Amino acid sequence: MIKLAFIFLLFSGLEDSSSHYVAKHLKGKPVIDAVWDKPMWKKASIIPIARHMGPMPSFVPTVEAKMGYDQSNVYVIFQVKDKFVQSRILDYNGSVSTESCVEFFFAPDEDHPLSYFNLEINAGGTPLIFYITKPMSEVQRLKKEEIELIEIAHSMPRVVFPEIQEPVTWTIECRIPFSLLEKYTPVTRPEKGRQWKANFYKTGSRTSNPNYMTWALVDFPRPNFHLPQYFGTIQFK
Repeated sequence: MIKLAFIFLLFSGLEDSSSHYVAKHLKGKPVIDAVWDKPMWKKASIIPIARHMGPMPSFVPTVEAKMGYDQSNVYVIFQVKDKFVQSRILDYNGSVSTESCVEFFFAPDEDHPLSYFNLEINAGGTPLIFYITKPMSEVQRLKKEEIELIEIAHSMPRVVFPEIQEPVTWTIECRIPFSLLEKYTPVTRPEKGRQWKANFYKTGSRTSNPNYMTWALVDFPRPNFHLPQYFGTIQFK
């Protein structure tokens, strides 16, 4: 009980009231194809990734996401209305956040809200995913054969270079199996009344338009996405 009370006190007062999302059960067999407006996502609410960290960029992307689940997977799709887009890294677990990149950080175990996966995917569909245990900050890099279990679709080519400086919209969609996550941590399987802690991000730290955008407010003086105490709440319905 003391542990649970500590966790409650840790998060109370940090989470902004707008950082609460209801994720719905997706019916049928979802197809992962990076199509933002297909039927499976029609009833899903939008997650606005519109808060800024660090200096305001000269161009502000419009970034939205949606999230859902079924019995075996969690699904996320991002749409970015962007400029100054580049994507050259092809190696798994490379520094994709330096490029045009979207990110989903999530703690899938209700009992350990500070231990999380950070899934980062550049515009060309190359992923990075670690499992990070707080407060010890132990980092476990998922292996290539494990990462390949995450199905990822992207609307842009694998390599985007030279940088696209004109307006362009790009989309990333992914399917993440619970069975993969359970190799690293117990998973609170989605059902009515259960919840995860999470945040959604957009970055491009080494593009010609550096930007750091978040869904849930992160109250920190410089860009830093690795602060799970500021994660918002995903409520399953």
